[in-house]
Amino acid sequence: MADILLVEDDTTFSLILENYLQKKGHKIVAKYDVKSGIKALEQKQFDLLLLDYRLPDGNGLQVLSAAGEKGQQVPAVIMTSFNDVRTAVRAMRSGAFDYITKPVNPDELSMILNEALEEKEPAQPKRKSSPSPFIEGESEASRKLHEYIGLVAPTDMTIIIQGESGTGKEYVASSIHKASKRTDQPFIAIDCGSLSKDLAASELFGHIKGAFTGALQDKKGQFEAANGGTLFLDEVGNLSYDVQVQLLRAIQERVIQPLGSNNRIKVDVRIITATNEDLLSAVSKGDFREDLYHRLNEFKIQVPALRNRENDLSIFIKHFIDLANTELDRNVKRLSPEVSGILMKYDWPGNLRELKNVIKRMVLLTKGEEAGVEALPDEMISSVNQVSKPSGSDLKAINEANEKELIIETLRKVKYNKSQAAKLLNIDRTTLYNKIEKYQIE
Repeated sequence: MADILLVEDDTTFSLILENYLQKKGHKIVAKYDVKSGIKALEQKQFDLLLLDYRLPDGNGLQVLSAAGEKGQQVPAVIMTSFNDVRTAVRAMRSGAFDYITKPVNPDELSMILNEALEEKEPAQPKRKSSPSPFIEGESEASRKLHEYIGLVAPTDMTIIIQGESGTGKEYVASSIHKASKRTDQPFIAIDCGSLSKDLAASELFGHIKGAFTGALQDKKGQFEAANGGTLFLDEVGNLSYDVQVQLLRAIQERVIQPLGSNNRIKVDVRIITATNEDLLSAVSKGDFREDLYHRLNEFKIQVPALRNRENDLSIFIKHFIDLANTELDRNVKRLSPEVSGILMKYDWPGNLRELKNVIKRMVLLTKGEEAGVEALPDEMISSVNQVSKPSGSDLKAINEANEKELIIETLRKVKYNKSQAAKLLNIDRTTLYNKIEKYQIE
């Protein structure tokens, strides 16, 4: 059971969600705009935020941001009606745990909320039969990436891991730690983007009782907790200037000083950082200290985007299907030709994270052994169809592309009942079969 803050301006839909989640055993506080959502955060600590993206006085990310400023590290799921996955990807870059598109599928919502809530709990041991959560690709880009990991892991060099959101930067950092001499010591990952400016220094370096309002007891910082091991600072560019100064000192002098304390504590920590932005650009703008950048950048690893990993996509798809089958007790063995085509044509702006989520959703919605196109998100299908449409002035090609898209959408609506599809399209079954064969829809 969890305390969930629901912020949704559609009162009817909000009531449906509230009733559904209450039946699942959760306690719901429902609000209808950004202002009342933020006020609710002041009155109660929540386990999860379920936020509509578009609200009358702003968007759901403002509620998530307010939670971070109040020091509440709470997972958030964004709901969006937009047929544009890039909107959702931007939400995840802003700290959202995941997103879900409307109309909301109840099974998918339950799966995402359970995953978000599990993140707050200690990790449970994997079943022995579960596949490994990680797999290496076979492309040249993947080969180079793992070659660099192997070269730098045995050293104590500080590292910047650079790559788009969702490319697996924390996996790279974890792989470096596991292959290092510190493998038996702690590996601690911190999302600097989720740290409020007021609490970042306390989180990293600790504080003593009374150091500031609300400091009711001594707290050990993550530097001290990671002593002897590796500290991974994700989205390091989000740290404030003051914290950057303290971080530089901790790296150079190998000592930290908890807030409010006069004592200096020696620490032996390897630093690995990650960013999805160009830190050099931040340096030139004065947003990131140049001396800290050079201290962190003893070795840089560029994690390739999924669209640039050549033949790796099919390997990752199979791997994520195996993982999802095990976790969801499904038995998906193959993809329909149409599903395979869409997955291969899509440009994956959310990279491996998005691929994993899409495959998991697909497996959840597939009852048999073959996954069909109805198990894929509508926005993905629309995106691929838009890219596939011919351009220019070839009227016949444009009309055929539109006709094919309409037939596919109609078939999906009626769950591939061709008699119903023919009626909706106002054509006879023979004509429909001929067009299906012409456009190679099946």
